[in-house]
Amino acid sequence: MVLSWRFETLRIAMPDTPHDAPPVPHKSTHIRLTSHPSVGGTPVRPIQWGASEPRERGPIIGTTTNKRDRNVVGTHSGSYGIYRALAMAAGTLGKAHKADLTNTSPTDSVGPYPAWYGNEKIVSLDPFGAVVADVFRDEIEKGIDLRPTIAVTTARVHLPEIKTAIVLQRLKPDGKILLDDASAVVTKAAVEPVWWLPGVAKRFGCSEADLRRVLFEETGGMYPELVTRSDIEVFLPPIGSQTIYVFGDIRDLANPNVKLTARIHDECNGSDVFGSDICTCRPYLTHAIEECIRGAQEGGVGLIVYCRKEGRALGEVTKFLVYNARKRQQGGDSAEKYFLRTECVAGVQDMRFQELMPDIFHWLGITRIHRLVSMSNMKYDAIVGSGIQVDERIPIPDDMIPADAQVEMQAKMAAGYFTPSGGPDAQKLKGTIGRGLE
Repeated sequence: MVLSWRFETLRIAMPDTPHDAPPVPHKSTHIRLTSHPSVGGTPVRPIQWGASEPRERGPIIGTTTNKRDRNVVGTHSGSYGIYRALAMAAGTLGKAHKADLTNTSPTDSVGPYPAWYGNEKIVSLDPFGAVVADVFRDEIEKGIDLRPTIAVTTARVHLPEIKTAIVLQRLKPDGKILLDDASAVVTKAAVEPVWWLPGVAKRFGCSEADLRRVLFEETGGMYPELVTRSDIEVFLPPIGSQTIYVFGDIRDLANPNVKLTARIHDECNGSDVFGSDICTCRPYLTHAIEECIRGAQEGGVGLIVYCRKEGRALGEVTKFLVYNARKRQQGGDSAEKYFLRTECVAGVQDMRFQELMPDIFHWLGITRIHRLVSMSNMKYDAIVGSGIQVDERIPIPDDMIPADAQVEMQAKMAAGYFTPSGGPDAQKLKGTIGRGLE
């Protein structure tokens, strides 16, 4: 049972403000140790997770000047919420500002689909998050600060690898999916995390009380409502979002008879953006994009899901420390000690934990993936375990693996990565991978 005691409002002496510092709007002389006032009680608009109608479910209200309106723990924009606070502290953003959502509606509609209803298939995002401006127009006009957690738009993506594929005649512009300038037409959506804590706890096999306590403690007590407000079940965690890129008609994703080529890709800034050759991330991503374009041109649909989980969710600093440890260890970098070096620095091999990952597929109405461009056993197991059928798994071509990334690939294949051949040294390495600290 989650404790339901409250912190009282305390007066805390604030340091003197420098004379040349910009004024802070609505500066008060005290700090509330919880963002909910002691007289707040149950939120005015409690969230009914799993309800089939958006108005019945209720809007996500995470940032507002009226504390009584808030019905979640945390704030909008994930990790970018800190920049909002900085903008206020600098005097460039007024605390009372409310977003003008005129003409911001999705360019393409998504759903609703059966997986949106109930509390099993989706627990880490708000499926109605894209239609806030339309569904809750009356509330917005009354001054309630409502914000979408999903935005859908259209764009073109232009990658040099796709231009190379055209030159090598692996792809051919068609004027619809792939244009003559080698850019591809896509529908894309940004999706912020919205966690229904009872469902998240169930996914990870722990109690909601334990989940709340650990989240509270390991964020330095940033969100006291996690342990003081058991009646508020929704949390907006300060983590990165997801972006989807759809090649073809986004509505076809939900049609199991339309051939779907898909990749779920976890962020790797060094490779994805700057082309670092110590891993296969960018080559695999661009290979998947090429496959998605080809699949859409052949009458199917392609999907890339890009998740902000830098360095297996360990962070980029930890990732670079591991790089140094791998290169400097006795005997040099090796597949046998690939995961061991990560454990030595981070204490764990991987913190991405794919239990919540399939939610994005369920939001899109996907029940079948014909071609999954991924070798990850963790991703495959999570997708299939959530009830989605996978027909075929597509490995990265050998000639696309950078020389410096061979160690990574051998280690991952030995640890369970899918490969049609089993990998030349996979059996030899089994038993030496991931045995813990030596």
